[in-house]
Amino acid sequence: MQGSVGQATYGAAKAGIAALTLVAAEELGRYGVTNAIAPARTRMTEQAFAEKMAATGGGFDAMAPENVSPVVARLAAEESADVTGRVIEVEGGRICLEDGWRHGPVSDRDRRWDAADAGAALRGLIGGSPAPEPVYGAG
Repeated sequence: MQGSVGQATYGAAKAGIAALTLVAAEELGRYGVTNAIAPARTRMTEQAFAEKMAATGGGFDAMAPENVSPVVARLAAEESADVTGRVIEVEGGRICLEDGWRHGPVSDRDRRWDAADAGAALRGLIGGSPAPEPVYGAG
């Protein structure tokens, strides 16, 4: 969900799906359209993520659709009717609730920024925030 080295367009498409999930949850929630699930192996990703698709320590393919289907089934259950606007990543036995579309720390003032002050404010915000999630394939 954070993108992949060599696949900028694929990362942009995933970001679009995540944003669409948030909007669809608001617009279509009353019809049960509420969440996004990722990933499952596709022809597009089977070569790019060959190492991820190898058997995990548990002896199963981390990217197999069978790993995702229990989460989808649970979200389809009545007990999950309140789960909405979420992007959920499933890899093997790992379920990750993505938290990437939040406003982070803020620096605000009552007038327009100049370059020097904006730079200092930005440095302060960055210094107090966690580093971005590394993309797949990053060293």
